[in-house]
Amino acid sequence: MLTKFETKSNRVKGLSFHSKRPWILASLHSGVIQLWDYRMGTLIDRFDEHDGPVRGVHFHKSQPLFVSGGDDYKIKVWNYKLHRCLFTLLGHLDYIRTVQFHHEYPWIVSASDDQTIRIWNWQSRTCISVLTGHNHYVMCASFHPKEDLVVSASLDQTVRVWDIGALRKKTVSPADDILRLTQMNTDLFGGVDAVVKYVLEGHDRGVNWAAFHPTLPLIVSGADDRQVKLWRMNDTKAWEVDTLRGHMNNVSCVMFHAKQDIIVSNSEDKSIRVWDVTKRTGVQTFRREHDRFWILASHPEMNLLAAGHDSGMIVFKLERERPAFAVSGDSLFYAKDRFLRFFEFSTQRDTQVIPIRRPGTTSLNQSPRTLSYSPTENAVLICSDVDGGSYELYVIPRDSIARGDAVPEAKRGAGGSAVFVARNRFSVLDKSSNQVLVKNLKNEVVKKSGLPITADAIFYAGTGNLLCRAEDRVVIFDLQQRLVLGELQTPFVKYVVWSNDMESVALLSKHAIIIASKKLVHQCTLHETIRVKSGAWDDNGVFIYTTLNHIKYCLPNGDSGIIRTLDVPIYITKISGNTIFCLDRDGKNRAVVIDATEYIFKLSLLKKRYDHVMSMIRNSQLCGQAMIAYLQQKGFPEVALHFVKDERTRFNLAIESGNIQIAVASAKEIDEKDHWYRLGVEALRQGNAGIVEYAYQRTKNFERLSFLYLITGNLEKLSKMLRIAEVKNDVMGQFHNAMYLGDVRERVKILENAGHLPLAYVTAKVHGLKDVVERLADELRDDIPSLPQGKAPSLLMPPAPIMCGGDWPLLRVMKGIFEGGLDNMGRGGADEDEEAADGDWGEELDMVDVDGLQNGDVTAILEDGEVAEENEEEEGGWDLEDLELPPEVDTPRASVSARSSVFVAPTPGMPVSQIWIQRSSLAAEHAAAGNFDTAMRLLNRQLGIKNFVPLKSMFLDLHSGSHTYLRAFSSTPVISLAVERGWNESASPNVRGPPALVFNFSQLEEKLKAGYKATTVGKFTEALRLFLSILHTIPLIVVDSRREVDEVKELIIIVKEYVLALQMELKRRDMKDNPVRQQELAAYFTHCNLQTPHLRLALQNAMTVCFKNKNLATAANFARRLLETNPPNENQARSARQVLAAAERNMTDAAQLNYDFRNPFVVCGATYVPIYRGQKDVSCAYCGSRFVPSQEGKLCTVCDLSVVGADASGLLCSPSQIR
Repeated sequence: MLTKFETKSNRVKGLSFHSKRPWILASLHSGVIQLWDYRMGTLIDRFDEHDGPVRGVHFHKSQPLFVSGGDDYKIKVWNYKLHRCLFTLLGHLDYIRTVQFHHEYPWIVSASDDQTIRIWNWQSRTCISVLTGHNHYVMCASFHPKEDLVVSASLDQTVRVWDIGALRKKTVSPADDILRLTQMNTDLFGGVDAVVKYVLEGHDRGVNWAAFHPTLPLIVSGADDRQVKLWRMNDTKAWEVDTLRGHMNNVSCVMFHAKQDIIVSNSEDKSIRVWDVTKRTGVQTFRREHDRFWILASHPEMNLLAAGHDSGMIVFKLERERPAFAVSGDSLFYAKDRFLRFFEFSTQRDTQVIPIRRPGTTSLNQSPRTLSYSPTENAVLICSDVDGGSYELYVIPRDSIARGDAVPEAKRGAGGSAVFVARNRFSVLDKSSNQVLVKNLKNEVVKKSGLPITADAIFYAGTGNLLCRAEDRVVIFDLQQRLVLGELQTPFVKYVVWSNDMESVALLSKHAIIIASKKLVHQCTLHETIRVKSGAWDDNGVFIYTTLNHIKYCLPNGDSGIIRTLDVPIYITKISGNTIFCLDRDGKNRAVVIDATEYIFKLSLLKKRYDHVMSMIRNSQLCGQAMIAYLQQKGFPEVALHFVKDERTRFNLAIESGNIQIAVASAKEIDEKDHWYRLGVEALRQGNAGIVEYAYQRTKNFERLSFLYLITGNLEKLSKMLRIAEVKNDVMGQFHNAMYLGDVRERVKILENAGHLPLAYVTAKVHGLKDVVERLADELRDDIPSLPQGKAPSLLMPPAPIMCGGDWPLLRVMKGIFEGGLDNMGRGGADEDEEAADGDWGEELDMVDVDGLQNGDVTAILEDGEVAEENEEEEGGWDLEDLELPPEVDTPRASVSARSSVFVAPTPGMPVSQIWIQRSSLAAEHAAAGNFDTAMRLLNRQLGIKNFVPLKSMFLDLHSGSHTYLRAFSSTPVISLAVERGWNESASPNVRGPPALVFNFSQLEEKLKAGYKATTVGKFTEALRLFLSILHTIPLIVVDSRREVDEVKELIIIVKEYVLALQMELKRRDMKDNPVRQQELAAYFTHCNLQTPHLRLALQNAMTVCFKNKNLATAANFARRLLETNPPNENQARSARQVLAAAERNMTDAAQLNYDFRNPFVVCGATYVPIYRGQKDVSCAYCGSRFVPSQEGKLCTVCDLSVVGADASGLLCSPSQIR
């Protein structure tokens, strides 16, 4: 049993399928009638006017009607389109058990517990016949599908067959008068319309159901004696043929299957049983846990059944209808009616190849499930569910495809699924041991291989490979190497379809399609609400698939759509061009021609094959809102523009794609205020002042016009606006225009005319218009306002515009891909477009009719030619001249780039500082971009730096030094521009270089020299400052080559030694009262790695200090070392020799020093004690200074930046280190 749909509800007593739509009616014990869509699994409607259980329900074959009968003695006829009951038929005196429409006449038959059967005319809404004769409840009554018979079953243990021929003759109006006379007699004297033809007795208990066979003279009945009886009838009599026993409780409903020789019955024993009519034996039983079955219904045209039980209903099929098939090149092998058949796609020739044995068992679902074909050996593997899963191998003789007579012997074996994996090898899945057996064509096992997952099916996945399916995943397994080549989590996969080149695979599950590569790398997933049935790949790599009611496509990026609707499900076998070859459920080959334009168009867009797109736009009828929305969503509004005839949509798309010219043309056609306003906004965004002005003029938007003239510096037009405001008597408008013009006299005049004399007086007084002040003072007399004391008035003038006159210079924009091709399309040729654009634009503005006031020239536009030249000279330069144009060229014209019919506005770019950050791991560049946070994080990671205070000023210098700032004019914010390193004239404008940095390596070399100089002359504090500043700058240096990186690292070591040495020397000088420590520090000074001149000075210094403190042996050592450096200064050499001579007389030390010059050591940078070779130490992550272990985790005292002993990746100061 294949359950297709299940509902949970009250007890279901009546069921009826719709003949055409995927609908089923269920009438419930609660009095509700439900209308379900069993394909979508949704409740469409519910009807609840009955009082008490509704036991019978039936759809009309062709009208939008259904009838129901219930325990309220009422028969109701409903119209499901109007969602209401049309009328109620009254007459029965007890519960109504069943109702049914006649297939041809406007009749309804009803059976009732009042022991009668009634036939009603639903058009005249009357009862036309009452069939009496049963002497207990009548449990069911139904019309014969072809003849004038009614069968009924009753609890009086009989089944009756009634002849209603007379009723039919009466309904079909009599042809002659004699007949009409007899008709009248019968009406008058109570003739009989329906007579009992047979009474079938044989059941021992009440009969619950009886039904006719759709074509043969058979009746089946089920009763409370738990038996199903089969009856045969002829013209004169009816007799019992056989009894089917097996149910354990009352049989509630029974019927013949329309397509197969079987009887289906259900019972209160909670089972549905299937019986073979010819053998009269039970074939299969389906049981439920807790629910008794009450009713069965079969679909009038499809292979579907439904059963109602205590807690809902199920819609099911008894057998799969999908034919097993395999495609190989131009041929298709498929199984149909116990035969293997062959179909050639090119010639559409269909032949029978060999008979396939039908299994000996009687159970259902034994037909072939899958088919696998090996073209080289001409062998076919057929798998079915016989014996819990088995396969048969047929090797077809070459010539038998033509003849179909020789029957080769099949080789058989057990196994859930079997597929060919090579020319003469096939794999069989052994589920019990979860391994695959590879067999040859003699059906002998060649190899066994354990599977990596618990598989329940295997599919072909290329030579030697298998695709194994588990509940929630699939894997590709290489049988040769026993390796998993790919794995993917999926819903339960039912079918696998490989593309022709074996590069892609589609995995079909019940409600999803997963497309993956040959290694099972996921590409996209599609979800369907309706069950997916089949699919195949077309030549373009598009996957075409079918659901129960559609053929659909899926593009490589996951976009999908409907190609066409289906009446009945089909199974796609192959796609060739625009033809889909498929098998239907009857196993017939069909070819369906489809229109592939839509998906080929989308595929071309996706693959950027714009030439295809162009030709398709020109030649096809691709249009409609869906396609326009798709193009818009995918970022091609300019293409959508060429599909659209509707002006409003054209306008929206033109605005979106920045195509001012088309937008203007559409706005003219629409001519609505809102559209002109939006056009103005877009034109202003593009800096197309002429069109902005035109749009404002069309909507008579004077305030905006005035402001536009102010910012474009068009004073002449502003004064015209002032006159227009005067004529319109718009006082505020006049005042604003006078303000924008900076015309004080005009402002005073306006205030005076408006009656604001005090304000007029103040304005005139402040601006020093003496004549006006005097005149106004006379008028005001005592009301002269006083001006505030001690305030200096300033002149309120409009700011000078950045750019006067015409349109903004535009960026050079690459033409859109479609421009060239689409220019001559759309609405006539390009010339017409140009003309149309110009023709209308010089029109006079009828803002107001005043003598001598021409507003047609309230426009100021650059001539195209001039803009083009200017753009070539310097990109993005401002043009600061107000053009004195003669009135006849004053017609707005779409801006430079808009000359072609599609202007593609450039997309806003990324800020340069962001580009710098994206590409760089160098802290200096992050600081230059203003991203101090990441710069600090980088320095911490690379050099362990924790103290950023010394670096703060450098960060700020780097940031401000890599930007330059422009002040445009007083009221705008300052514009910052990025300064790039190594920029030159020939650099590409779209490629961004790294930031210019204020610190460079050569500066450090200069500082180093200055440090040496200061050290030589003994300015130790100055020297220490210089060396420290070098140490603090190095983390923010960027150099180009690897060689320079080495030099920077060398510089750190040199400077670190000097910083340590100078720090010790300065500390020594501060110690006046500790001669031993003074001597030690002087001694350590000589062990820093210094330049030779500085070393000599250090040695001389140490020698002097020790000699003075009577440490002669130590002093002698320094003197000896000093002489070894060959000092050029004679004084130094002489004093060294003298010290040596004095020491030789008395080789002793007055004080013991912590200093052993024979044992190599380094000096701790914090405690200034020697760390001898072999002793533990820790070092600074940045400068490399050494420290005693107790200093770990503290700030380095030498560089003052990094943490001693921190983990760090090392100095990064060049892009060459990153490549």
